[in-house]
Amino acid sequence: MNKNELLNKSESLKNVSELKEVLWLNPKLIQYKEAAEILNVDLSAIDDAENRLNKFAPLIKILFPETESSNGIIESPLKEISDMKNQLELSYNTKITGKLLLKMDSHLAIAGSVKARGGIYEVLKYAETLALNNNMITKDEDYSVLAQQKYRDFFNQYKIQVGSTGNLGLSIGITSAALGFKVAVHMSADAKQWKKDLLRSKGATVVEYDSDFSKAVEEGRKLSDQDPMSYFVDDENSMNLFLGYSVAARRLEKQINDMNILVDENHPLFVYLPCGVGGAPGGITYGLKSVYMDNVHCFFVEPTHSPCMLIGMATGLHNDICVQDLGIDGKTHADGLAVGRPSKLVGKKMDHLLGGVFTVSDSKLYDNMRFLSSSENINIEPSACAAFEGVIKMEQSEEGKKYIKDNKLENKMKNATHIAWATGGSLVPEEINKQFLETYL
Repeated sequence: MNKNELLNKSESLKNVSELKEVLWLNPKLIQYKEAAEILNVDLSAIDDAENRLNKFAPLIKILFPETESSNGIIESPLKEISDMKNQLELSYNTKITGKLLLKMDSHLAIAGSVKARGGIYEVLKYAETLALNNNMITKDEDYSVLAQQKYRDFFNQYKIQVGSTGNLGLSIGITSAALGFKVAVHMSADAKQWKKDLLRSKGATVVEYDSDFSKAVEEGRKLSDQDPMSYFVDDENSMNLFLGYSVAARRLEKQINDMNILVDENHPLFVYLPCGVGGAPGGITYGLKSVYMDNVHCFFVEPTHSPCMLIGMATGLHNDICVQDLGIDGKTHADGLAVGRPSKLVGKKMDHLLGGVFTVSDSKLYDNMRFLSSSENINIEPSACAAFEGVIKMEQSEEGKKYIKDNKLENKMKNATHIAWATGGSLVPEEINKQFLETYL
């Protein structure tokens, strides 16, 4: 189907191609029990990922002393942000019913972003596989022994490679280097200089490309495949990354319970997740639906200039279409979301789970960053501020109102909890953060 046929078929896609902000509602969303059967959701795979992260906690505590207070468990705060809620209502002349919380993956230890979840998990799983296959450890052993020099020397024979716009590269690079692996991060033109500098300072090799994310991934994969001692972390297709992200839902459930917040049939939970290639928001959504089923409503948020997941899901073509096919340039200030082609793995898994996708213009990212900084004294990077578009538009837009009505939520919104998922920011250098706060588009 050519561009004109696609645009004639869908008003939503026509608006997307004209770079308008939209909320696309997913027509394939169905009840969770039915979706779980179609998708063959395997809860034991999430259990396995959670158990593995717990098993590695003593090692993480040694390698990264900043995790000492959490005993090597890498988790982020969940915080109510009522002043930000007031600020958004005032600035956008909107009403946000219920509570507004911030899930601060921007402040996750080690890598300062949501990518610390999937990226660190995949590196640990690979290290475990190598050590077990080479009889270096047994499954019953205390994994903290892997911090010893003989294991570092062993891992140093191997190389880990990844393609990234920035944050996944940081999480893979920092963790791989800490374990002793050689590591190469293939970075697209959108990657910020400070992220490249930080990676090099940790001992990673940074390979720079003038092209976009998909090209960096493709080249990295090709080079890795030529080296029998190299392992490629594939952001477009990795089930290990996906499962690492999905564990977040179990941890979030505990935090929500600790805050005495109800999530049930009469107390809906709305979660807004910034989306690039789709791995992190997809894995988190997959986990959240397995915990809260039909009581959680998950939405992705993408830049108007890079709405790859929306286009992939709305056309049903998934990774067989890219934003450039609709005449969109893929250039955005949201470096972590600057992806032209969606994940092959994720789009299909989201078909029956995701509520929809919002798009947001770049100027709002900086506005929302300033609002959060001034109202709550929390700094996150512009990409992460995409999440607030969902909060602003859920009850204000015609499509949002339709979703609420179709799901019989009108009388339940007063009991709703909204979570904006902050995907990155704590590692941003102070002078760069200052530049962000002073950027007006």
